[in-house]
Amino acid sequence: MTLSLSRQTSTPLRWTGRILSGLAIAALLLDASAKLVPLQPVMEGMVHLGFKNQTPEFARMIGGLLMGCTALYAIPRTAVLGAILLTGFLGGTIAIHLRLGHPLFSHVLFGGYIGVLVWVGLGLRNMQVWRLFLPPRPVPLAPTAVESTN
Repeated sequence: MTLSLSRQTSTPLRWTGRILSGLAIAALLLDASAKLVPLQPVMEGMVHLGFKNQTPEFARMIGGLLMGCTALYAIPRTAVLGAILLTGFLGGTIAIHLRLGHPLFSHVLFGGYIGVLVWVGLGLRNMQVWRLFLPPRPVPLAPTAVESTN
């Protein structure tokens, strides 16, 4: 099956994109809801990550931001904006874990794994997103005046 660059995707690709996006949304909502409550392990984890002397309101603010970005991603009309905002959010998580020297594949790159799910899912739901990552098509050159007289 080849990927065409038409606006519409085939039904199997679209459903694959929806499933991948759903997995990303579920993981992000689980993380956001844990911060909104906020649970004691979440607060201890935030201290371990370097957010010292933070209040539950700080955790709720981060959870609310993540919830809002995820909601934007889940709505088809604002999905690209949501994906961009989630990429920034997940980049921050990668930077924090990298700074602390956590294991690469389990901690540092976990935000990257979710980010890949976000963008691949969005790309399979909407083929116009693929155009963001593909090189531009070459523009055919118009014949010059000298060439057209020969």
